[in-house]
Amino acid sequence: MEKKRVLIGSPIRQSPHVLKEFLDSLRGLEQGELELNYIFVDDNESEESSRLLVNFEEEGLATLIKGDKGEKRPGDYVCDDITHHWRDHLIQKVAGYKNLMIEKALEWGYDYLFLVDSDLVLHPATLWHLVSTGKEIISEIFWTAWYPGSREMPNVWLYDHYDMSPRQRGEKLSQKDLDIRAQGFIDQLRIPGVYEVGGLGACTLLSRQALQAGISFSEIKNLTLWGEDRHFCVRANALGLSLWVDTHYPAYHIYRESSMAGVEEFKAVCRGEKPPGQGSCTVQEQHKPKLTLSMVMKNEATKDLARVLREHRHYIDAAVIIDDGSTDNSVELCLSILQGIPLQIIENSASKFANEVELRKQQWRATVATNPEWILNLDADEVFENRFRQEVRMLIEDPDTDVWYFRLYDFWDESHYREDEYWNAHSTYRPFLLRYRPGFVAEWNEVAQHCGRFPKSIKTLPYKLSSLRLKHLGWADPKHRMAKYQRYMELDPEARYGWKEQYESILDPNPRLVKWEE
Repeated sequence: MEKKRVLIGSPIRQSPHVLKEFLDSLRGLEQGELELNYIFVDDNESEESSRLLVNFEEEGLATLIKGDKGEKRPGDYVCDDITHHWRDHLIQKVAGYKNLMIEKALEWGYDYLFLVDSDLVLHPATLWHLVSTGKEIISEIFWTAWYPGSREMPNVWLYDHYDMSPRQRGEKLSQKDLDIRAQGFIDQLRIPGVYEVGGLGACTLLSRQALQAGISFSEIKNLTLWGEDRHFCVRANALGLSLWVDTHYPAYHIYRESSMAGVEEFKAVCRGEKPPGQGSCTVQEQHKPKLTLSMVMKNEATKDLARVLREHRHYIDAAVIIDDGSTDNSVELCLSILQGIPLQIIENSASKFANEVELRKQQWRATVATNPEWILNLDADEVFENRFRQEVRMLIEDPDTDVWYFRLYDFWDESHYREDEYWNAHSTYRPFLLRYRPGFVAEWNEVAQHCGRFPKSIKTLPYKLSSLRLKHLGWADPKHRMAKYQRYMELDPEARYGWKEQYESILDPNPRLVKWEE
């Protein structure tokens, strides 16, 4: 198989001891089926740093370009143990260097250009893994405390300059809600995965397709955003290119002198000599995806609620329940059975079911506010067949799937489901399990009844069909069937949102039933 050719590029103005760690990490990159070459711009003030680059060049495979140092101005670039300060003309110079590297990657026929800052130490698996994702533009994550004592923040964002709060266009949120959403986005980036973002930089792989599309670090003159990476990201999106971040192999950022203390620990973790710990100098531990049950209920205490919750306990990590005006002890039952599991119950003083879409929107908002990873959206009378508890983890660990679809069987007694022209829901797959991604725009089917549990916009997400079956127990008791029939007659007497013949068939004394087999 022909090797993919990658040009690794970096404009370099760096202290010698930091640069040495950067170059050593490049030497240690796993190549596999990749052919690596290098292009560096030597913009160093330190002669020792320049010598390190010359030595690297003499090892072969590197092109070294002398930077245009020009006349140094006071305060041009300050790098101290507090933070970094750049003047605008230096940013434009760096943008020019990066544009030159794009030109050379195209001219020399490379499949990829990997632009990486010289104060990073890379995990050996970084490059081949980024290539394996197949993304046209993707960065590896790294974390930086921009000021001493501040929390670590990522090298990616969602909007504008450095905005990390997912929201819909025009959505008005309080600062508290914005902070909660931003924290959810940040927490997600601590989980190994590949996520779409709005901005990125400093450790970015660009495919040849992206290079040929016209990407550039040049200033966009009608934007006031600071930094060449932001202008690059805006231009890339405008060209129809998506931006992604990978979080499997975080790099280590030597942002200040004191950061050098963590380099050896990071390298030990990369070599497998030390277990991962906390913070930016570690590779993330294997993560168990969090599964959140999302449910709406009303007066379910004497029905199937206890039974289904006891089954759900086997596999859920958290639960969000909307109690839609219960007058029985449904809430107390949930609190008792789900004791020890993070649980949020929102109690509506009056039922919203007459306008189901508003109820489902409330359920969605309450659930996503908890920063879920996977949402299992079930009603209080639904439960999966027994093997679900053994297999659900395989579903939510599938990196290529955001929605799982299942068949729903309407039980007419404890051991039979109904199957006829009016009752054959199990012939169709429906979504019940969703991976939530911050920034997802929820668009709803705006009807009063049968609007769907999830936003209709999930249809655009990658999905798979599961052979696991879901049992709907709500029709199994004759008295409950009668109550449901009466409710439909009250809420939808003209069958505007449903099927009149199906409503009437609820009372059929001799329906066709099929025995359930586990």
